[in-house]
Amino acid sequence: MSNMKTYFLVSTCVLFWSINFVLGRFVKDDITPFELAFFRWFFVFAMISPILITRHKKILNCLKQNFIILTTLSILGITAFNTLLYSALTKTTTTNALIINSTVPILILIMSFFILKQNIYLFQTIGIVFSTFGVIFLILKADISNIFVLQFNSGDIVVVIASITWALYSVLMKLKPKELDNLEYFAIVVAIGFVLLLPVYLYQGYSWRQEIEMLENNYWVFLYVSIFASVLSYYLWHLGIEKIGPTKTGQFTHLMPIFGIVIASIFLNETLEMYHMIGAVFIAAGIYLSLFYASKSK
Repeated sequence: MSNMKTYFLVSTCVLFWSINFVLGRFVKDDITPFELAFFRWFFVFAMISPILITRHKKILNCLKQNFIILTTLSILGITAFNTLLYSALTKTTTTNALIINSTVPILILIMSFFILKQNIYLFQTIGIVFSTFGVIFLILKADISNIFVLQFNSGDIVVVIASITWALYSVLMKLKPKELDNLEYFAIVVAIGFVLLLPVYLYQGYSWRQEIEMLENNYWVFLYVSIFASVLSYYLWHLGIEKIGPTKTGQFTHLMPIFGIVIASIFLNETLEMYHMIGAVFIAAGIYLSLFYASKSK
């Protein structure tokens, strides 16, 4: 697979996740974070169960040999990240969450340096700086004085924790067992993550009648988060890490504020301002430097 095709697929993944952020905020009054996280992975678990059944011998054998790393990846990528994110979206705005989550590339770059001992190249650093400046430009709306009126709350802090969780997951993905293909790997981390999430969900004490009514009223939300924001997106993200590495893949997270702004302007009738466009240019330039120019300079 060519790198250009991989870049397109990872961009599609990030688009799906941007919509997931919007949905998480949109349904906050109708679906609790634990319900959204639990039923998201319940339906994903049901969809990938044929893989677990048909390849159970290989998967169980691999789990025995790599229990610690697979469980760690499951906790970070399945159980913790999404539950933290949905919890944060009940207390902060989608825009804040998307912008804070854009720190993931920087976190991946730093973690890759310390954990995987990967070199940090000059143009990767410059690219990260450009993209980060673009995100800050969006936050401040092209007015430096806005830095004095920015408001952050407990939800923002939870997004920061979720971002750290996802960055660590993306870096540790490089340590996943080589004998598992992407589908097998995804199936096993979903299974473990779902099992770990189950007692947390049951502890909330929801009634079955209440849950059935909630599912009937919001079935389209769970269809989206299960298929597009989970099965398809996780496969594309893992493919990106496999083909171009965690640092380059993580850089695409900077696209999320851009996608979020566009989605909001289309579906929420929010105005697309000039500072949005300028910020997008800096973000795009940063991605170009990190992905293309950096690879030519090695």
